[in-house]
Order: sequence, then C-alpha cells, then structure tokens
Amino acid sequence: MATVETTLMTADQFYEWANRPENRDRNCELERGRVVEMSRPGRRHGLVCANTSAILWLYVRQRKKGYVCSNDTGVIVERDPDTVRGPDVMLFDDAESAELVDTRYGTTPPLLAVEVLSPNDTYGRVLIRVHEQFAFGTRLVWVLDPDARVVVVHYPNGKDRVVREHEELDGNDVLPDFRCKVAEFFALPGQ
Repeated sequence: MATVETTLMTADQFYEWANRPENRDRNCELERGRVVEMSRPGRRHGLVCANTSAILWLYVRQRKKGYVCSNDTGVIVERDPDTVRGPDVMLFDDAESAELVDTRYGTTPPLLAVEVLSPNDTYGRVLIRVHEQFAFGTRLVWVLDPDARVVVVHYPNGKDRVVREHEELDGNDVLPDFRCKVAEFFALPGQ
C-alpha cells in the first residue's frame, strides 16, 4: 500500500477525487484523511467475493429484507480525520427500497462485513479493519481465507471462532436463519 496524497481529505473530498476520470481505475481507500492505494487482488479473490455476494443475496431475497453491496463499496468508518473503507462484501438492512440506498459513501454500518484475504494481506492489517468495523457499529465480521478454506467469525466481544470448509456457518442472532457450508464460498458451481 502506498500513500498517494499528503494533505488530509474528508470523505466527501475523497469521493470526488476517487470519481475523477483519471482515478476511477485505481483501487484506493481513505485512511485517517490520507489516500492509500491498495493492490488489485487476483481472480480467485474475485470468485470468493462473487460467491459470498451470491450466497448473501439469496439469503436477503428469501427474507425479503436487506441488500448486499460488493466491489469495495465505501463506508465511512471514522471521522475527523475521515476513514473510508471498502470491505469486499457487506450486508445492510437500513433501506426499504433501492431508491433509499446511499448514492455516496454510507454512514450506516452494515450488519455484516466480509473481508476476503488476498495474497498480500497481513492478518494484522485485516484485524485493524475488523476493529474499525466494530467501532463503526458493524455487528458481525467474517474473514474468508481462500488458502486455508476457512471463515474466521469475529464478534464485537472478541470471542472469535474458526469455521472450517466441511462445517456449516450460521448467522448467529445477526442473520437469523442463515446457514451455508463454508465450502460454498470457495467452490465453482457444480463442485
């Protein structure tokens, strides 16, 4: 990760900067007012993110409540100086229709934030993001590890647990009635 700008930006300034034509193809976040460029993850990372989005989309569709965001959708997790993070996948239930969903960076925490480990991630950096999400008000964070084929479930109380590939993941009280095999996050259709 490389810091791009030296002057502190607000989340609104970062939104405008990130959406300039010359910056649209860059993968950046705002960290305590500074633009930080992120590396582009590989295809397997995208597969796991797409699988996760699909699994969660089916869940919210069945419940007829909530929505799923992916593609590093920005949320403002901290103010003064601002931090805008883009978890790989998030599940929200703060809008009754698509027209009510924020068009810019949201300030409402998701029920669930999902991070998929990339080859260049360090678990320490990911834990910082997990703690930022909990400070923001997110109720549950999953970290998916494509190499180990596990999901590490993080709770605000710090009592984390590892769910292995052959086990079933549930949504606890945050995602009522959610259940899926962990293997589904890492597999191709028909596997």
